[in-house]
Amino acid sequence: MTATSYPASEQDWKGLFIRSMVQSLARRDDVNLSFWGPPGPLPPPVQRATSAGDDAWTKSLMERGGIAHQLRHQRAQGLASAASLLWRQHRAFHRSSAGIYHVNWLQNALALPRNPRPALVTVLGTDMQMLRLPGMRMLLRHAFRGRPVAICPNADWMLSELDAAFGDLATVRFVPFGIDPRWYALERRFETNATPKWLCVSRLTANKIGPLFDWTEPVFANGRAELHLFGPMQEQIALPSWAHWHGPAPPEVLSESWFPQAHGLITLSQHAEGRPQVMLEALASGLPIIASRLPAHDDLLTGGDGGVLCDSPEAVQAALHALADPTVNRALGQRGRARIQADIGTWDDCAERYVSLYRHLQDQAHR
Repeated sequence: MTATSYPASEQDWKGLFIRSMVQSLARRDDVNLSFWGPPGPLPPPVQRATSAGDDAWTKSLMERGGIAHQLRHQRAQGLASAASLLWRQHRAFHRSSAGIYHVNWLQNALALPRNPRPALVTVLGTDMQMLRLPGMRMLLRHAFRGRPVAICPNADWMLSELDAAFGDLATVRFVPFGIDPRWYALERRFETNATPKWLCVSRLTANKIGPLFDWTEPVFANGRAELHLFGPMQEQIALPSWAHWHGPAPPEVLSESWFPQAHGLITLSQHAEGRPQVMLEALASGLPIIASRLPAHDDLLTGGDGGVLCDSPEAVQAALHALADPTVNRALGQRGRARIQADIGTWDDCAERYVSLYRHLQDQAHR
């Protein structure tokens, strides 16, 4: 398995979903996994597939904000880093005796070697922007030819575009990520008469924050509710005096301290999202969500079970007002939790979905 993010420690917030993916596969007795990615604690019996040079390089990449951050904000440096990343992954594939390659992020598939070994490739929201770069589809099609391939977006809104681009060469299948059981077990205990607390868990960039401050000011600025922000400041954004910023927070802090007392999660992101993991965790916890209209948010909340989609300040403020009512709030949250538990399940369920595709790819390779 290859990935370009991974938590450096148990307290690190970066790449948590990759760690969960690795841990769930490590718990199985029918998978022998080696991992190429930034250094961090790996569960036994997973083997590290990086060289010492790879470890130092990927650690530095993470400290500089990651490859996507560099490509957005330091284009020349980002392109140089992307070339080095693909070269290092390419060498790792050549060293590996693995029967199947599991590649996280679509563009990392450009590093695949010219051999017939099967590949499963995950796709996230930012990959879809990269896919539209000139020549990218052609290069990826070249990388996929001559091997069985499964392309697995983590949200079904990506399926049609991926199938149009690669359906003749690959199996294109929606594979949702899993959710840690801690979120399903969370008990909400917000006080009926307390000031409602709303959480925004996100990297702080202009696109990620979107119109959040402008649209919610009439509610949060006068103390009718509180807005608490969690995440790293990756762009210098002016925060209003009424917004409480706590910096990055590990899952333990969110699940034990903040999610239980919160009225819900709010995101008015304008970023190219896939299917944000924090939204899945909020739904699994029984927290209602107020979200902007994006394909990723529409895909997750269109049915109305668990959240409210908003495209205007008036709609956001009306949702905040309606969900201040504990009865309405709990009912919406419970519907969201039930749906997510039935449709997505845990990371062990996700691992089962991947292993089923591994077997499918092996069968194709042996025909």
